[in-house]
Amino acid sequence: MKISVVVSAYNEEKQINDCLISAKKIADEIIFIDNQSTDATSKIAKKYTKKIFKKVNDPVMIDKNKNYGFLKASGGWIFSLDADERIPDELASEIKRAVQNTKISGFEIPRKNIIFGKWIQNSIWWPDYNLRLFKNGSGKFPLNKVHEKIKIHGEVSRLKNPILHYNYQTISQFIKKLDNYTESEAMHFIRLNKEIKWYEILRWPAADFLTTFFSQRGYRDGMHGLALSMLQAFYQLVVFLKVWEKKENYKDLSSKTFLKEVVLELSKISKDTSYWVYEALSKENPKMKIIYKIKKKLS
Repeated sequence: MKISVVVSAYNEEKQINDCLISAKKIADEIIFIDNQSTDATSKIAKKYTKKIFKKVNDPVMIDKNKNYGFLKASGGWIFSLDADERIPDELASEIKRAVQNTKISGFEIPRKNIIFGKWIQNSIWWPDYNLRLFKNGSGKFPLNKVHEKIKIHGEVSRLKNPILHYNYQTISQFIKKLDNYTESEAMHFIRLNKEIKWYEILRWPAADFLTTFFSQRGYRDGMHGLALSMLQAFYQLVVFLKVWEKKENYKDLSSKTFLKEVVLELSKISKDTSYWVYEALSKENPKMKIIYKIKKKLS
């Protein structure tokens, strides 16, 4: 079965060469969507394919142009690859075997996220399954918000070998992408016609931090895990503030007893933090679980 690799990129001259070299390991054709790049991205892509299509760049809904690329693919299977991703040899061999299975419509593939120079092996970053390989005509991105996964019709299976993903390499890169991503998240929230409460300015970031650092064991990645958990909390704070800005026009959501309510909310967060601290400690040292339970009761 022929495989079409679809790549959509904007100003990726530093990464696109390595991306397309890895794409050729499995591609019978490469469909390249140039999102009006102003650097040498398109020039480099011409070395690997003649099927280059230019589309208007939409940084808030980045998957729209990927869907366009899927429509241009002629292969029986489509592989969606990002500019900062690479297909290792082991994965390439597994993909070639997988597409011979006509009963499966799509395959989820783990991603090995390299962030700030380190493979992040816990929390949301591993195994980070994404559906990237699917039968032509069976799937696309829903286009509701960023960080969506391809939805397909049919049976889905999983591959073993991971995509190599050179994710955030600098703090500045995270912050630049954060603005577009949070814009998309906020607009999606507003389209759902949901209401916000003032206390969610505390709850959203706190919940994200406790989940990624403690519940999903981000602490096992050390300083990197702590830094990423804090950045994820900041991400949620920005989403809330943008919803407040766009939906409420900076309306004062506080009450006459605001200070008291803030203190009570912080108290709840403190209790939640204590719970997850003891849970994490118990998981790391099961022999001490009874002692931690006693401490929790006495606290």
